[in-house]
Amino acid sequence: MTSRPVSDATAHLSLRERLFASRETKDLGRVIDQGIDQVESGLVDQVHFTLPIADAAGRYLIAAGGKRVRPMLALLTAQLGTGTTDDVITAAQAIEITHLASLYHDDVMDDAPLRRGVDSAHVVYGNSIAILTGDLLFARASTLMARLGERAIKLQAETFERLCIGQLNETVGPQAGADPIEHYINVLTDKTGSLISAAGRAGLIFSGANPDFEDAIVAFGDNVGIAFQLADDVIDLSPDPATGKRAGTDLKAGVPTLPTLYLARLAQTDAAAAGLQERIQLAVDADEDARLEELARELYEHPVTQATRDEARAYAQRALDAISVIPDGAVKQALVGFADHVVSRTS
Repeated sequence: MTSRPVSDATAHLSLRERLFASRETKDLGRVIDQGIDQVESGLVDQVHFTLPIADAAGRYLIAAGGKRVRPMLALLTAQLGTGTTDDVITAAQAIEITHLASLYHDDVMDDAPLRRGVDSAHVVYGNSIAILTGDLLFARASTLMARLGERAIKLQAETFERLCIGQLNETVGPQAGADPIEHYINVLTDKTGSLISAAGRAGLIFSGANPDFEDAIVAFGDNVGIAFQLADDVIDLSPDPATGKRAGTDLKAGVPTLPTLYLARLAQTDAAAAGLQERIQLAVDADEDARLEELARELYEHPVTQATRDEARAYAQRALDAISVIPDGAVKQALVGFADHVVSRTS
């Protein structure tokens, strides 16, 4: 099954609208909505801590909202089995809390000022509290998974390991002689793909779905995760305030993204690209935020950013190719919509 080109009219649809827009998927949409309500209602309770500062900091990003992409995927794949069981809800909550924990740490490491349209947790509470809050959330997610037995514990441990390996590889950078772009894609597979794959696997495992689907869902999740982050690379450069991020946040922090890696490669043979790369570095070194936002817009309109959009679509297509073994029906249609939505975010 292949994805359809995303039209301008549908590019700004919400994830929920895209997944459940057809007549065939409307009933499925109601089931997923009920499951998301269960996940959402339990999230605040699950991150309650008796220490007031931990309680406030732990709920901070939950209160800021979020698309609940990972719980939605867990609920979707669960419909290939017995549906939205209590164990599926628990696993979906644990995976979302794990994701939230990683955001606390990521924002400290990247010195990101905004998250979901509000000040990042480290801006509000300081680096130490933000890091410790992330640790607490990782611990709470592990406690939830422990309730589901050994297989859940193993899934959580494997996912956490992949998250850490991805972050370490991003931090230390590629080894001498390694391809920086290949290195970057590997980082994304672990940092972003791991949690999306874990969500899909959890839905299968805790609904008793056919285990033959598991490899397909893992490949789907890893490739969607890469496409998702490549879309974020484009969004980081976007001048649109609706993104909830300040344009050029990753540029300012010196965080590699595919547009900057493509620009660096092009700069080896192209004087204009080399000039843009130099101007960006000068603005970063001088801590010129306004100038950096201008340069982010210039990079946003550069062919290397279009190449990033194209690469995101290619990985979304790989995700769709991976689920050819999933039976045709509402769930598969929704998974196609899931992949399409990821790349539409780059428009």
